[in-house]
Amino acid sequence: MAVQRMDNVGIVVEDMDAAIAFFVELGMELEGRGEVQGPFADRCTGLDGVHCDIAMVRTPDGHSRLELAKYLSPRAIDAGARDRSHHVLGTHRVMFAVDDIEDTVARLRPHGGELVGGIARFEDSYLLCYLRGPDGIIVGLAEQLR
Repeated sequence: MAVQRMDNVGIVVEDMDAAIAFFVELGMELEGRGEVQGPFADRCTGLDGVHCDIAMVRTPDGHSRLELAKYLSPRAIDAGARDRSHHVLGTHRVMFAVDDIEDTVARLRPHGGELVGGIARFEDSYLLCYLRGPDGIIVGLAEQLR
């Protein structure tokens, strides 16, 4: 077998504290925070002089993690508008299952969460929405209907 599991999804952010607060409010747990730099980081990323502030957040079940990275050196490249539409190549979203979609949206609003569209019902199965968070990150929320 080639793949054992998906370990994490990496997201580059500008405001680390805002990103951590957003994902912690979503219900994730801060696993750790630190800095990465040196030859290992340069070789792995293909960049020179890497110095990153990183934070790992995990879902409460411990199975999924996001690695948030703020590049101190070299500076992160701004790819343009952070309000890109959902169908731009290379950008999509990370989807989370939640107990109460409306409560989750309300709790994330003070942390920069803005609905991309609205909360939609998929048949009698799910309530779904896309929410834009800090640095334009799009997260999906799914509430399974019983």
